[in-house]
Amino acid sequence: QVQLVESGGGLVQAGGSLRLSCAASGSIFSINDMGWYRQAPGQQRELVAVMSSGGNVHYADFVKGRFTISRDNAKNTVYLQMNSLKPEDTGVYYCNVKILRSAIVHEYWGQGTQVTVSS
Repeated sequence: QVQLVESGGGLVQAGGSLRLSCAASGSIFSINDMGWYRQAPGQQRELVAVMSSGGNVHYADFVKGRFTISRDNAKNTVYLQMNSLKPEDTGVYYCNVKILRSAIVHEYWGQGTQVTVSS
């Protein structure tokens, strides 16, 4: 089994910054993609950013230039640096990890961390 532990959410004023972390542990052989999704109240979960094991990065248009995803493969940890936060960034942020095991990609989710941006 794989466990994902997230940290770093909280309350911040518009224009401020937060850094999220997600550490994976357990039965890990090869982590493929590590990424972040978010879900605002009454909205569907949406992709924020994802980084492949090779370092390729994809950002949602609404965070380009403000958020930066990074990962430490030695620590099986992914980070999301969020700058210039806006009230519309408020939501629960979920870590997502895809792990290759026995030629099958398994997907795991963190428990979610609340990010609240006040105006």
